[in-house]
Amino acid sequence: MSLLLTHTRYQFMENIRVPIALIGNGFFPAASMLFFVVPFAGDHPVGATLATASMLVFAVMSSALFTHGLGIAEDRAQPWDPYTRTLPAGPWPRFGARILNALAMTTIGIVPVLLVAALLTEAVVTPARLLLGLGALVVASVPFQLLGLFIGYALPAKAAIAVVQLTLFPMAVGGGLFMNPVDAPAFIELVAPFLPSRGAVELVWAAVGHGTPGTLSMAMFGLWTLVAGALAVWAYRRDEGRRFS
Repeated sequence: MSLLLTHTRYQFMENIRVPIALIGNGFFPAASMLFFVVPFAGDHPVGATLATASMLVFAVMSSALFTHGLGIAEDRAQPWDPYTRTLPAGPWPRFGARILNALAMTTIGIVPVLLVAALLTEAVVTPARLLLGLGALVVASVPFQLLGLFIGYALPAKAAIAVVQLTLFPMAVGGGLFMNPVDAPAFIELVAPFLPSRGAVELVWAAVGHGTPGTLSMAMFGLWTLVAGALAVWAYRRDEGRRFS
């Protein structure tokens, strides 16, 4: 446990030494709230609540994909990373620290969204539902954490940033995170259940008291999680093999 916390603290300090990374982590979800939610659904309690949940999922996706996908790819390019792999602690403290660090960055990302919702919209949620929703966000982050790990270990930094962007925004749009959940375009309704972003947001909607997750969405959410986990393990082992072969 002490090794896990040491690695977590080190990685977190590395992130906060670049303030723009923290600002960017919270800016895009909060800006999406200001541009997409406040003007169009801010005065409708149910609509504002659902839209806030969608933006929280977007914040989780962004933090997970960028923290792992770009962060790991950049770390792999530094001489310090192969050195840490030679230490007797093994891979799990570093691996677990990356997960905890991504969750910390996620927390930083969702705070501005919650502030915008509380101050500028009519979103309503009980304290118990809020806690349940935050717990659902942790579950919702799992496939994106794993996808980020896969990208980070499989690609160099210049390719990783492009792949992260090409993953994040199509999944967010295709999952209906920027759409009215009651009246989304037909194409979005068709493709959304097959994307992990839809299963993730339906989990959070249900946690805050609105709707029930769809069977297809949950099945695909689970499938994406399994596939992303297998890809993350494969990419890590391949990278490990290349470095020590």
